[in-house]
Amino acid sequence: MSGQEFFHQGDRVAVLTAQPLDRLLDYRAPEGGCFRGAYVEVPLGPRKVLGVIWGPGGGDFDSAKLRSVMRVLDVAPMRDEMRQFLSKAADYTLTPMSLMLRLATRAPGLSDPPSMRKVLRLGDKEPDRMTPARAKVLAVMEEFGGMSFTPKELADMAGVTPSVIKGLVAQGGLREEETPRDLPYPILDPERPGKELTEDQATAAAALAAGVESGRYGTTLLKGVTGSGKTEVYLEAVAACLRKGRQALVLLPEIALTAEFLKRVEQRFGATPAEWHSGATMTERRRVWRMLGQGNAQLVIGARSALMLPFRDLGLIIVDEEHDSAYKQEEGVLYNARDMAVLRAVMCSAQVVLASATPSLETWSNAEAGKYKRVDLTARFGTAVLPEMRAVDMRSEDLAPSTWISPTLKQAMHQRMERGEQSLLFLNRRGFAPVTICRACGAQVACDNCDARMVEHRFMKRLMCHQCGETKPVPEVCPSCQVEGKMAPVGPGIERLGEEAAALFPEARIAVLSSDLFGSARALKARIEEIAAGEADIILGTQLVAKGHNFPLLTLVGVIDADLGLQGSDLRAGERTFQLMRQVAGRAGRAERPGEALLQTFQPEHPVIRAILTGDEEEFWRAEAAQRREAGVPPFGRMAGIILSGSDLAQVFDLGNALARNDGPLRQVGAQLFGPAPAPIARVRGRHRVRLLVKAAKGVALQEALSRWVQPFRMKGDLRLSIDIDPQNFF
Repeated sequence: MSGQEFFHQGDRVAVLTAQPLDRLLDYRAPEGGCFRGAYVEVPLGPRKVLGVIWGPGGGDFDSAKLRSVMRVLDVAPMRDEMRQFLSKAADYTLTPMSLMLRLATRAPGLSDPPSMRKVLRLGDKEPDRMTPARAKVLAVMEEFGGMSFTPKELADMAGVTPSVIKGLVAQGGLREEETPRDLPYPILDPERPGKELTEDQATAAAALAAGVESGRYGTTLLKGVTGSGKTEVYLEAVAACLRKGRQALVLLPEIALTAEFLKRVEQRFGATPAEWHSGATMTERRRVWRMLGQGNAQLVIGARSALMLPFRDLGLIIVDEEHDSAYKQEEGVLYNARDMAVLRAVMCSAQVVLASATPSLETWSNAEAGKYKRVDLTARFGTAVLPEMRAVDMRSEDLAPSTWISPTLKQAMHQRMERGEQSLLFLNRRGFAPVTICRACGAQVACDNCDARMVEHRFMKRLMCHQCGETKPVPEVCPSCQVEGKMAPVGPGIERLGEEAAALFPEARIAVLSSDLFGSARALKARIEEIAAGEADIILGTQLVAKGHNFPLLTLVGVIDADLGLQGSDLRAGERTFQLMRQVAGRAGRAERPGEALLQTFQPEHPVIRAILTGDEEEFWRAEAAQRREAGVPPFGRMAGIILSGSDLAQVFDLGNALARNDGPLRQVGAQLFGPAPAPIARVRGRHRVRLLVKAAKGVALQEALSRWVQPFRMKGDLRLSIDIDPQNFF
C-alpha cells in the first residue's frame, strides 16, 4: 500500500456512493483509519450503502455533524488507475460518477463477510476398522501430500460414497476445516507449448509479444482472414503477459463463444481462467471480483462489463471481433467497450489487441493514420482456403410464392448432403414471420406498448415485440376489422425458413441456431458442440452463427437475403452488411474441404455486394472512408445522439423544441443540431421517444459544449434525457 493516501480515525473523507447523487459525501474516517480507494459501508439516511473513499473531505459541512464510516470492507482498495479510468470514462460518456461506480461494483455480496466452506485434510487418527473404501480415500489424501478437498471432490476422486467420507471424519481419519469459499484461481502456465504456428502467425505473435514486454501502452489491429488462427496468435501475447506477472483480459462479444474458447485456453495454459458474463453464477462473479483485486486471477474471459473489474495489474486487453455491435452498451451507461478498452490501457500502461477479420472503420482508419499498429494474417491456417463467393441473382431465379431458397442454392445443398457435408442458411431475422397482416383490411398487428410490428414466433405460438418483449397469442380475428380467418404471416424469419428447408430436404437433420430458441447459454453451447461434431446436415442461423464458430464439416453458406442490411439511412449500413456477409461466409471451408458462399440478392451490382464478392477489402474501406470524410461523420467527425422520452408526447416535444431554441453552446463550437424529430421507433414500453442529433468537427470539445447546453434544463415528472456519444444505432 506504499504511496496510497491514508486517513486517520476522525479525518474528514469524501465518499463516492453508487446512489443517484450528484456529489461526493463527507464522513469521518473509522476507527483504525482507511486508505484512499477503500471500499466502505456508510450510513445514508436510515440505510447502509456501499461507497469508495475518493479523497479528503470537502470541508464545507460542520464536522460535529459528520457521521462516521461504519466499516471498511475486506477487499482490495480501488487503485488510482481505476479511479482515473472511471472519472475519464464518465467525462467522455457524460455519465454521473455514481453510475460508473455501480458498473464497477456489479458483484453480489461485496459487503458480506467472506463466505466459508468445509474442506477435509488428513487426520491424525487411525480408523478403528479399515475397509477397502476407506483405504482408497486415505491413499488419495497421501498421494496429494496433505492438500485439502471438499467432501464431494474427495468422494469423486476416490470413487466412494459420501457415507465413507463421513465415517472417516467421525473417527478422526479425516479432519474438517473451514476455508474461504472465494479461492484463488489455478496458476496458468505460459511455458506450456502451444500449437505450432505458421511463419505468418509466428511473426504476428512476436510483434504482439514485443508490445506486451515493453510494459508501455500501445494498440494493435490484428487483422486476419476468417480461419487464419488469430486466436492462437493473441494467446501468445497472453503468454507473454503472464510471464511478466501481469493480468490479461480477453473480451468476447457473445457468451456462446466462451465454451469453445475456454477449452482452447485450458489446452494452451493447463488450467481454466476466470469467467465474467451474465451466464456466470453470482458466487462465481463475486469470486472473480475479489480475486482480481488480490492478484489471484491471472486471466479473465468476459463480456464488455469485464472491462470494469478491479484488476491489480492489467497488462493486456484483447478485444476479439472488435467490430461487433455487442460491444456498445445501449442502456444505462452508454459506452463502447472497444473504445473504453483503449482508455483503460492508457491508464495502466497496457497493450490492446483489436482482433477482427473485418475491422470497424474507426479501427481501420486509426491504423491507416498510424495511431494503431497493424499486423496482418493473410492466409487460412493449415490446408484450409478461403471460400469461393458467388451471387445468386434473384431476378432470374424461378421461385415459387412464399419460398425463399432459390433453385441454385437448393441444388448446391443437395450436392453437399450427398458428400456428407454441412450447409448453413443465414437469415438475420428471428422468429417465424416479421409481420402478421389481415388480408381483409390490410392492418398489421402492432405492439400495444411500442410503435413496432409484432413478430410471430411459431415455436411459442405467440407474437412478440422485439423492442419491449411483450407477447400475445396469434389472433384468429383481426383486431381492426373483426374479420375471422384472414390473418396471415408475411415475410420470412428463421423459423419459417426452417419449415421450408424441412419440406425440401425431408431426410436432413436440421438445426436452428437463434438466441431466442434456447433457454440458457449452456443449452446453446451444447447444441453448437453437437453441430461441430457433425450431428446436423443443415444449419439455419441468425447473426449468432457469424461469430467465431468453427464447424469442420461446413462447406456451403447460403445467405437468404444479402440485401436486408442495405436498406434504411444508417450511415454504417454498408459497413455492417460487408462485415456480416464476410463473417458468415467465413464459416465455410475452415477444414480440409473447400468452401463456397452463395449470396441471394436482387442487387448484384450494388457496390457493397460487389465488394463482398471480390474480397477487395482495402478498396471497400478506402471508398467507405472517402464517403464518410466528405460527409464529416465518424470517424472523420463527431456525433452525439440525444434521446428524449416520456409518457406525454407533447411534453417530450416541448423539451426538444426548447433545446433546439437554446443551442447557443453548440453553435459556439461550430456544432450543428438536427431535430427534434420522432425516433424511428417512436414509442417503446409506452414511452414516446424524440431524437436530436449533434454533428461537429473532429477536434471539437463536444462533451463540454453538450454539458453547458443541457445543464439549464431540469427533467420534470417522468421526462428523461440521455446523451449517446458516438452513437452506433439511430433507432
